[in-house]
Amino acid sequence: MIVVTGGAGFIGSNIVRGLNLRGETDILIVDNLGKGDKYKNLIGLKFHDYIHMDDFMKKIEDDEFFLTEDIDVIFHEGACSDTMEYDVNYMMKVNYEYSKKLLDFCTDEDIKFIYASSASTYGDGQNGFREDDDCENALNPYAFSKLLFDRYVRNILANFDEDFSPPSIIGLRYFNVYGAQEQHKGRMASIVYQMYQNVKNTGIIKLFKGSDGYADGEQRRDFISVEDVVKVNLWAYDDEDIVSGIYNCGTGKAHTFNEVAQAVIKALGKGKVQYIDFPDELQGKYQSFTQADTRNLLRAGYDGGFVDFEKSIADYCKFLDNGGYFFN
Repeated sequence: MIVVTGGAGFIGSNIVRGLNLRGETDILIVDNLGKGDKYKNLIGLKFHDYIHMDDFMKKIEDDEFFLTEDIDVIFHEGACSDTMEYDVNYMMKVNYEYSKKLLDFCTDEDIKFIYASSASTYGDGQNGFREDDDCENALNPYAFSKLLFDRYVRNILANFDEDFSPPSIIGLRYFNVYGAQEQHKGRMASIVYQMYQNVKNTGIIKLFKGSDGYADGEQRRDFISVEDVVKVNLWAYDDEDIVSGIYNCGTGKAHTFNEVAQAVIKALGKGKVQYIDFPDELQGKYQSFTQADTRNLLRAGYDGGFVDFEKSIADYCKFLDNGGYFFN
């Protein structure tokens, strides 16, 4: 059996879809569906069962999870991903404490553990984007919670007894992911989705004026399709010899927001760009540039490549035009 936490969410549901396309349906989805439309992400997926995240953890803590010997891997995608959430205690409970308990369960039961980290752990990126302490910082509680768990993982890996062979523990630091089934994320949906909505609703894409030394709309990020994120996750699952550790999950190439906007405008055949003042509330908390250093990922054996940037955005816009959800 395969467990996917956050399996009804954006990246989690895409991982389930990727597994389904390989014929795998013995999947337990762990999530909190809340009061919104996130449940729609599950309609087109095939899986064995669903359980609320709190009930799943209670079964683990009470030693009631009697199927542990059948679990091959846990993809841990569940998290509070709202970078504007400033309740630090809540963020630490959901993103840090829950992840620690899940990791401890996996090490005790010898279960492969693949989890979602974040490029937000690099802060403003002034020291680069290598998977290294010297490059890491946190500009908000979300980034702090992710960084602290990465450090917990490193301590776990560094302190394993030489006579004990632990299960694989793989952290994937996602850069700016866009793609299918992210509608429920609201303000945290990718800039590609937001641009699509803006063009459809108003015909205008609003970008920030120049900041941090960048011209209007020239701030740039490493945008990665969720299709590629799934490929990296499934590679990590399939590779029995992968070295435990934390790996960047980005394309290694940054694109400007202007480039993204023009790709969306080209795909939809309409739209224009308008530049707005940089908001005061984001001062000192915004990543004007990200670009994954992919050397460790490639050295570890990933050779799946990455989709073409402009074509991927065009395909995503068509997917949204057709409803934006997977269907059987």
